[in-house]
Amino acid sequence: MQAVEFIYVGDVMCSWCWGFAPTIQGLGRHFTVPIRLVNGGLRPGPEAEKLDDGMRSMLRHHWTQVASVSGQPFDLTFLDREDGWVYDTELPAMAMVTVREMVPDLTLPVFERLQRAFYADGFDLTDPAEYPRLIDSFELDSAVFLATFASESARWKAWEDFEEARSMGVAGFPTLLLRTDGKLAVVTRGYAPLERIAPAVEAYLHDELGPPAAGLVCAIDDPNC
Repeated sequence: MQAVEFIYVGDVMCSWCWGFAPTIQGLGRHFTVPIRLVNGGLRPGPEAEKLDDGMRSMLRHHWTQVASVSGQPFDLTFLDREDGWVYDTELPAMAMVTVREMVPDLTLPVFERLQRAFYADGFDLTDPAEYPRLIDSFELDSAVFLATFASESARWKAWEDFEEARSMGVAGFPTLLLRTDGKLAVVTRGYAPLERIAPAVEAYLHDELGPPAAGLVCAIDDPNC
């Protein structure tokens, strides 16, 4: 038997990754192949950006586009805030590496919950005080999670993820890779629906993979979404 896994490089606060959420859910139903999440690092820490008028306009445009293409819900009123909010994706990545270490099987469900919280429900994922409500429906030791996810150790592990993503040549999110016995192939760079991805994966598993599926992406060097 081949050792096979999907590697999903995404960011909780990447809008095309939120659009890609139904595709990831569909992959889990369609294939008996584990999906490993690697946090991509869209705007973490020193790369964070203040929500000024220019960024507000750009995000509104792109979020509307993602909603139109993917059908995913967005609460655009979040972008109306004028309190100097900074778009920093580091803390949710720290939360995700903590969940992954505590209960690996909850990684993708919590990832989707945080995505929905930010994009559809208006939660501020840069605020640690929001997280108790966001994890309370999961079978996590909340005391351990809350004591750990905002720690320096979690920050270090999140940046390890960012480095792993770069080492695999990933420059935008979502990116879906497929590893078989150490061989790494790109399934899609950017958003694509399940019906476009599933045939490519099936072909790959039969040694017939063509070029990766074209998709719509949040790029690291120009994070415009």
